[in-house]
Amino acid sequence: MTFSLRALAFAFAAVVATAHAEEQHATKAKPGLSIKTLDGKTFELSAQHGRWVIVNFWATWCSPCIKEMPDISAYVSAHAKNVSAIGIAWEDTERDEIDAFVKKHPVSYPLAQGDVYNPLPDFEVPRNLPVTYVIAPDGSVARKFTGPITANDLDKVVAASMAK
Repeated sequence: MTFSLRALAFAFAAVVATAHAEEQHATKAKPGLSIKTLDGKTFELSAQHGRWVIVNFWATWCSPCIKEMPDISAYVSAHAKNVSAIGIAWEDTERDEIDAFVKKHPVSYPLAQGDVYNPLPDFEVPRNLPVTYVIAPDGSVARKFTGPITANDLDKVVAASMAK
């Protein structure tokens, strides 16, 4: 049995397209998340039910990420009764580099390092950073932001959801 070059090329393209489609999964409407934080604890999104949760993907080399981290930290501190956050370093960097970064840029919320080779199953793989998901108290994604966010952006999402 022989295959033409065209048939072989088509088969290869189909395999590549399938692999790419699997890699490009969308964020679930009500994502789950369980991740070990840099301080050795586990952050469980399900344990945050009833609170707003900011899930922020960032990197040490990302200037907009560095700029927004103090804003997210201040927002979480100011709304501690009903808002929590998790920052996920989305980069293939040695742990000691991330620890050194965190010492220079402390925040009021837990941080974790995501595994870029084993993406989080319920979240779309970030293609640009920063990427932030605002999770509503019922566990659903209220809004996804690509690019830096501000306290005003977060207030608008909360206000819009409460107006529904």
